[in-house]
Amino acid sequence: MAKFVLAGKANCPYFAKAELLADLLESSLPMFNIHKICMHPNEWKQWLERTCKDNGWQHEHSPIIWRELIDRGGKGILLGGFSDFLEHVQAYYGITSDMTTDLMMTVAAENLKTQEYYMEEKVYYQSLIKPKHIWISNALNPTCYNLIPHLFDSGVFQDAPTICLHLLDLSGIEEELQGIRMEMEDLALPPIHKVTVHTTLDQAFQQAHAIILLDDSWPEDREENEEEIKVRKVSEHYQQYGRLIDERAHKDVVVIVAGNVLVNLKCSLLLDNAPSIDSGHIVAMATQLEYEARAHIAQKLFVKTADVADVIVWGNINGSFHIDLQRAKVFQYKGAIWGPADFSQPVLDLIHDRQWIESGCLSLVRSQRAAVASKSQRATAISATNGILAVLKAWNGHSSAEVLSLGILSTGQYNIPAGVVFSMPVRFQNGRWTVLSDVIIGDELRAKLQIAVDELKQEKELASRTRNGTT
Repeated sequence: MAKFVLAGKANCPYFAKAELLADLLESSLPMFNIHKICMHPNEWKQWLERTCKDNGWQHEHSPIIWRELIDRGGKGILLGGFSDFLEHVQAYYGITSDMTTDLMMTVAAENLKTQEYYMEEKVYYQSLIKPKHIWISNALNPTCYNLIPHLFDSGVFQDAPTICLHLLDLSGIEEELQGIRMEMEDLALPPIHKVTVHTTLDQAFQQAHAIILLDDSWPEDREENEEEIKVRKVSEHYQQYGRLIDERAHKDVVVIVAGNVLVNLKCSLLLDNAPSIDSGHIVAMATQLEYEARAHIAQKLFVKTADVADVIVWGNINGSFHIDLQRAKVFQYKGAIWGPADFSQPVLDLIHDRQWIESGCLSLVRSQRAAVASKSQRATAISATNGILAVLKAWNGHSSAEVLSLGILSTGQYNIPAGVVFSMPVRFQNGRWTVLSDVIIGDELRAKLQIAVDELKQEKELASRTRNGTT
């Protein structure tokens, strides 16, 4: 069977002439088969270049015709343009074309009109799709690789039947990002509308409904002024991110800053540079610390981590933070008092080791990620993913009684200075969070919170100095 492919610009008269000749051959010869590709003139050049590159051909004009050899294990043999096709047909089949110039031009005009109609129809139907745009920065971070398959679980974006996922990594290699994109498409998950990759800020955060900002990669070699270098880079990047989010993202966008490097400062810089975004929609993630503390409490009490709830993380998420157990409770504890599945007891009533409560638990949490990394030889991407998902589910889910810790912009709650991004206990309801108002702040806890406040102010001052070139 003769199998041919005929491709050309919709307004090309020679494509029209080749098309009519191919129709004649197909109707006259039972073993002749033709596949037509009619391209809009605006798309033709890029399509032709890509097709020739993929097949190792050289061809510059419309139309292009090739003979398929799939049944013989080959990709195809290029015949060339219309003249080459005509010579081939005359030699093999004894058929020629007597199409007049006027008819060629008429068919070409009809082809162009039909193609434009199809394009308008395509644009119209695409306009009916209202996808939710999710952006992840530093997408080659291991956390991203663990996170993205879970973004399509029910409960994360349950109000979004269609999702466009955008992977951004300014220092990344596009081929690696393309590999992640291909894997995501291979999953064939129903909500995925499109996955795109970006290595520049040209389109960054365009139409974003949700943004997850992960850590940059930092060099292994430590430098004497490493902290100043990090602050300077963070300041440069996040001022720019904030402006782009302000200009390009939806005004109801939610932004989660996650990671191990200056997340409070990053969140603060975003807020400073995105004044039109609701300050309640930009937060820093302390949830990972909270879950790590719950794991240690669970080990102490011989219960599952899921049986521990309402642990509070105060302060600077990557610096001077404090683990507060005054509201923490435990379920399924097998002690002297026993109750149904929803029965809980205060953690402070079950752990009598005061030293462990005051410093031991905090010390274990501080060293947890380093301990995991030393054993697994990789970053704690799974627990970071779990923390991000917990916040997203609370934000996009229904009301929940669970207490979560987030770095948020203080408005003076608990006498924390207004304008400081500080980790506090919050509760989500109907897509919005509110700060718990009934947590007791004693003198000892207040002194610890002040240490965190002072540290965060110093970070902000250092960022300001590096921007002004005074360090």
